[in-house]
Amino acid sequence: MARHLMSPRRVAVVAVAVLALASCGGGSSTSSDLTGNILIDGSSTVAPLMTLLAEDFQEDNSGVRVTVGTSGTGGGFEKFCAGETDIANASREIKESEIETCKANGIEFLEVIIANDALSVVVNNDNTWAKCLTVDQLKKMWGPDAEGKVSNWNQVDASFPDQSLNLFGAGTDSGTFDYFTKEINGEEGSSRTDYNPSEDDNVTVKGVEGDKGALGYFGFSYLEENITKVKALEVDGGKGCVAPSLENVQNGTYTPLSRPLYAYVSLKGAQREEVKAFFEFVGENLDSLTEEALFIPLNDDQKAIENKNLEAIAGA
Repeated sequence: MARHLMSPRRVAVVAVAVLALASCGGGSSTSSDLTGNILIDGSSTVAPLMTLLAEDFQEDNSGVRVTVGTSGTGGGFEKFCAGETDIANASREIKESEIETCKANGIEFLEVIIANDALSVVVNNDNTWAKCLTVDQLKKMWGPDAEGKVSNWNQVDASFPDQSLNLFGAGTDSGTFDYFTKEINGEEGSSRTDYNPSEDDNVTVKGVEGDKGALGYFGFSYLEENITKVKALEVDGGKGCVAPSLENVQNGTYTPLSRPLYAYVSLKGAQREEVKAFFEFVGENLDSLTEEALFIPLNDDQKAIENKNLEAIAGA
């Protein structure tokens, strides 16, 4: 049966994983004598942060090779639940069907949250008419009923110009696709299919950058990395227009497109010294590297939950 620090529908934090990993086989400090391979795959949104963590960890542990793949959250869980990887990066929580697959294959795991994200809606820099979109306007663009019908900005709002609307977004294996469609269209996976999908967010950046009528969405770190190439829109979730930002995610005003980002660690992998050492490194360096990788750190409420979880694990 799958093992969690908490229910897969509740928040866990990386420091909890550090202690829990230690409980699986004793503590381990980072050592240049360590050897082995750590296989990570999954979310392209999480990949920049995990890649930075991996690169810095390997500087002190040259005998350990950490490989970070980007097959998307769904693709990452397929590999993880088949026992092919040690860690699955995810931009959404694991689904019940994926938990069952892991269970059937004897894969037990720990769920951790490593950062927060502002899922960002972006347009071309030459777009002068759209500064804020409501959830209803986004649904009018992205809902399944829009397929083959909504192809111009003036169909979204009469005040918008006669300009073709070209959409770029996450592929269906992406947790970003699942999250966006659930929050905007009301049902996970419910989306028009006549858009430009990709598991690589850089493809969306290039698509929006090169098309005046384009609109796309991706994680906050990609927005920060490409801030001069595309323009972020504010989103009105019912309480006014709010821009994607660190402050607005942490204070809870950027809704409904703020979300936590996860890593899932197999217990079998966590029993290996190099994996335990990697997560010790993560626990010690996450705050600084989250900022360096342009991600949004845990907020005060999440850190308070962290302290409670640490107590729970210490008393287990």
